Amino acid sequence: MRISDISKLSWDQVKRRKVVTALCAAGISIGCAAIIVAMSIGESAQLYIEQQMNSYLKMDEITVTANSGVQPGQSDPSIDGNIQQLGNLTNQKLAIMRQIPHVHAAAPFQQLDYMEMLTLDGLVSQNQTEIIGTDLETLSAFGNEYLQGGPSDVEGTIVLSYGATLGLVDEVTRQNLLDQMNLNPYDDSLYQQYRNLNLVPSVLYQKQIQFRYYSQDGQVVSRPLRVVGILKKPSGVSDDQVMYNKKGYISLSTAQLLNSELKRNNGNENHPQSFNSIIVKVDNQANIELVEKQLQKLTVNTQTNLYQKEQLANEFKIIKGAALGIGVFILIIASISIVVAMTMSTYQRRRQIGIMKVLGANLGQIRNMFIVEAALLGLLGGLLGVLFSYWIVWGMSGVINQFSGEEDAVIIFIPIMTIPIGMAFALATGILSGIYPAISASRTDALTAIRRD
Repeated sequence: MRISDISKLSWDQVKRRKVVTALCAAGISIGCAAIIVAMSIGESAQLYIEQQMNSYLKMDEITVTANSGVQPGQSDPSIDGNIQQLGNLTNQKLAIMRQIPHVHAAAPFQQLDYMEMLTLDGLVSQNQTEIIGTDLETLSAFGNEYLQGGPSDVEGTIVLSYGATLGLVDEVTRQNLLDQMNLNPYDDSLYQQYRNLNLVPSVLYQKQIQFRYYSQDGQVVSRPLRVVGILKKPSGVSDDQVMYNKKGYISLSTAQLLNSELKRNNGNENHPQSFNSIIVKVDNQANIELVEKQLQKLTVNTQTNLYQKEQLANEFKIIKGAALGIGVFILIIASISIVVAMTMSTYQRRRQIGIMKVLGANLGQIRNMFIVEAALLGLLGGLLGVLFSYWIVWGMSGVINQFSGEEDAVIIFIPIMTIPIGMAFALATGILSGIYPAISASRTDALTAIRRD
């Protein structure tokens, strides 16, 4: 018999035995769907966490800090010798960094400190704000969007993050609430009231603000700074998270003035033209290592967060492996049902097998017919499993969206690569489950089978 004849006979048997076909296909489809859904949940969760990590940890950025200089015997003719002699971060090095291939943007950062922010009308922030001197024109290049206003090169101006506008209250109200919380530490309503005050945004655009801290000599207050820009709240971040992300961005010249006025020691008094750090944004995470090697030629220290991504990937390999194991376990159970069903089919069809042998069918053709029949069951179960997996994922995504109430909630999707994996396991389960019944069928004695029927 030709392979087409064997396939036709097998398909006829699959169609004729509807109950057995349905039960076997259902078992395989459940296992196949379990593999696809489990792997899809793992991939979706990994992608979501990576997006959140990139939002907070900036996986496509390299933090460059100062080095102590070139070690003895080290040199690079492609770099100016004057630059190699100093490990400080200077404008000259910054200009070179911006010319490196795959560098999307590079901005200097001069961190002053964390201080209280207050308005001229008596409102004070309940959490301290981090003041950063940088090139305000580069904020947009680092993924920041403006809610109001924009950058300005005018001295004495500041751009605030969205979180810096939250939690501004007058000092009397704040102190009264803190006193009540100290007297009633177990009163949840007071803590809820304090939390709600931290979530209230204030209108600060085009207003003047100041910063202060307390030293041994008493209170130190900065000069007034005009707010020329408010950044948007990062997508996918709740107010509870963003209220602790309070930042104020000022120009480097304004940072130098504030640093002198407030007498804050940032470690660069002897090098006024150097920076605490330079943040380099790379066009793609795949180019991080390449850019980092080029940066290190400038005698600087570099740091990335890629190791956390690698650690996350290793952890999810374990989760995906466990999920795959669950699906395989279900398929093993399904394979038992196929073995039983095919073995019973062999017993029920022994007359047919005997007639086929009498007509000239050899042992290999008999075995192939049963194996093809089992493979068809696996194929049907795999196709149903793919369909079920899409329904399951669609339902899970709907439930997540309904209960989360957030636009950027985790959306479970099915990666294309999981479909052939699920189908391969389903087909392999069918074929392996059909081997024993096929061998048993090929060993059936033709004359005895015909005589008994």
